[in-house]
Amino acid sequence: MKSVCIKSNNKYIIDYLLKEFSKMNIDTIYISNHKFKIYDNVIIHYLGNDILSFSKKFCDILTKCIIFFYERKIIRNIINYNYFYFSDIERNQILDNCIDSFLYDEVLNEEKYNSIFSSLLEYIETHHSIVLNGFINFRLQDYRKILDDNTDLCVNNFLIEREYYEFINILHLYVNSKPCTKKIVHLVYVNKDSILLDENKNVIPHDKHLLNAKYLSDISFSSNDYCLNTLLNILPEKLYIHLINEYEDEFITTLKLIFENRVSICTDCDICHVYRLTNNVLAKE
Repeated sequence: MKSVCIKSNNKYIIDYLLKEFSKMNIDTIYISNHKFKIYDNVIIHYLGNDILSFSKKFCDILTKCIIFFYERKIIRNIINYNYFYFSDIERNQILDNCIDSFLYDEVLNEEKYNSIFSSLLEYIETHHSIVLNGFINFRLQDYRKILDDNTDLCVNNFLIEREYYEFINILHLYVNSKPCTKKIVHLVYVNKDSILLDENKNVIPHDKHLLNAKYLSDISFSSNDYCLNTLLNILPEKLYIHLINEYEDEFITTLKLIFENRVSICTDCDICHVYRLTNNVLAKE
């Protein structure tokens, strides 16, 4: 026999637990709900002999309840405490980013689940009642550490993204403030490498002179860094991007953000056909 009482003042949590415990499909289980002095109490009596199986099902339901009802609040508190210097809008954005990123991270979700589940399983071996708020505040330090560490990662990603868009905005303003020096430029993009052509389809060499640089990566000088720097120097009125592999990556997205309505994407023209054929031949060799 095993009896456990869960104490909470949250009506939605009580309703959730009553509903989920009623689905346990165990004949020798009795569930009741009583309001005493301070807390609403969900009381579960298990009269069977397989205590371990009952305990695992009980902890599974309560683990999912904690994640569903408490995780967003815990993350919000972490952000407000550690990153109080961000604006309200920024903190809310970070919170949404955390929730979104956690949602699709199977490894992280398993880690969170196992941390709570094991703490609960250990706790109910020697205790017959759980004050839910107190248990979460004082017994789930490992779970809170997992949330804390991953919130830090989300904040770092937020800062990187913010700096990226701030820099893109600077380049966009620069492009719109200067006169164009070429009417049409073609950018042939194949296997993450860029080739620039003028309106007569002659190759435009990449500008690799650092003194003329409007943009170069802080870490390394790739061919796309030099390509972007060249485009910022010549400032085409119209930029045709020929996607030989027919997909857009971060570099193409960056160009579209900087040059906006000057950009046209092409995947099926004479230039595309020539470079696609050349690329296929090179790939076979």
